[in-house]
Amino acid sequence: MFIDEAKIRVKAGDGGNGCMAFRREKFVPRGGPSGGDGGHGGDVLMSASLSHNTLVHFRFNPEHKAQRGGHGLGSNCSGQAGEPTTLNVPVGTLLYDDATGELIHDFTRVGDTIVIARGGRGGRGNQHFATSTHQAPREHELGRAGEERTYRLELRLLADAGLVGYPNVGKSTLISRLSAARPKIANYAFTTLEPNLGVVQVGEFPHTESFTVADLPGLIEGAHLGHGLGIQFLRHIERTSVIVHLVDVSDSSGAAGGNERPDPVADFKVITAELKSFDPALAAKPTILVAAKADVASPAKLKKLAAFAKRRKLQFFPISAVTGEGIEPLKYAIAALVTAHRPAPVDLEPESPVKPKPAYPPPAPRARGRAR
Repeated sequence: MFIDEAKIRVKAGDGGNGCMAFRREKFVPRGGPSGGDGGHGGDVLMSASLSHNTLVHFRFNPEHKAQRGGHGLGSNCSGQAGEPTTLNVPVGTLLYDDATGELIHDFTRVGDTIVIARGGRGGRGNQHFATSTHQAPREHELGRAGEERTYRLELRLLADAGLVGYPNVGKSTLISRLSAARPKIANYAFTTLEPNLGVVQVGEFPHTESFTVADLPGLIEGAHLGHGLGIQFLRHIERTSVIVHLVDVSDSSGAAGGNERPDPVADFKVITAELKSFDPALAAKPTILVAAKADVASPAKLKKLAAFAKRRKLQFFPISAVTGEGIEPLKYAIAALVTAHRPAPVDLEPESPVKPKPAYPPPAPRARGRAR
């Protein structure tokens, strides 16, 4: 099950209460207040991991809590700190504050970890309130509550190239020829109900390059209004560098499976308008125009689409995913365009690892006295 949206509620651990205790025993002539501090509550962390590729594990388990801190004990013993809880998400997940809609973090790298809910501070025991004039304090602090937040998670696949086009245009067959992906392939519309991701390699070992391709469910006119499967999956190509636009040029009067749309240029314009309605930046991405099903192509359609690509100065490739015609030139053209437009890696200083809170609260700002 491919789930790319989820809402979660997280609760960090509460801090433990400080203890009120007094110590006076043999060989301890200067005993006194000995209440220990409460332990800190555990934090809730979120980390990007390769062990997940959807958010389905949050759909049916939306609430997550960290362990609370232990209460302070006598003999100046502090309570145990609560264990943190780490939530793993796929790489490419965006974390939003559900109340404000603010983007909190974008998990684009494996191992990227942040704290999404801070644990409560443990309360101070009565040992911290002893002074020269107040030698038997009975004051102690309660632990503070941990943060409680509600977040919205949104997954966007990290792909270099995205395949778009009308339903049943041959996108699933193409990605199965380009990569090792094995999506569902059938001769009816809306065969693809969820995005598929494939890795493509070009060149000969050891001089090989690779890029990722995302195959999206088909779009139709009015998708931005919710027609068909809508445009809910287009977020998965927002990060792509290249758009590969497939147009069916098969002869409608030919073999079974021919399309019923007589104008391939109109098909291209309709899908481009749907992309623009979702995000104008998508329509501005570098685009490769592909004439699919060239083995049963209508010569008039193919000629018209080729002339349109030439006017628009678009790279144009007639292919047949069934026979393999044009697959290799298309593969190398996508690789070259991806290399030219792939975002340059940003050299970031390594982030300091998230450290759990210490088991003991920091000393009180005021001077600590001792009963005499």
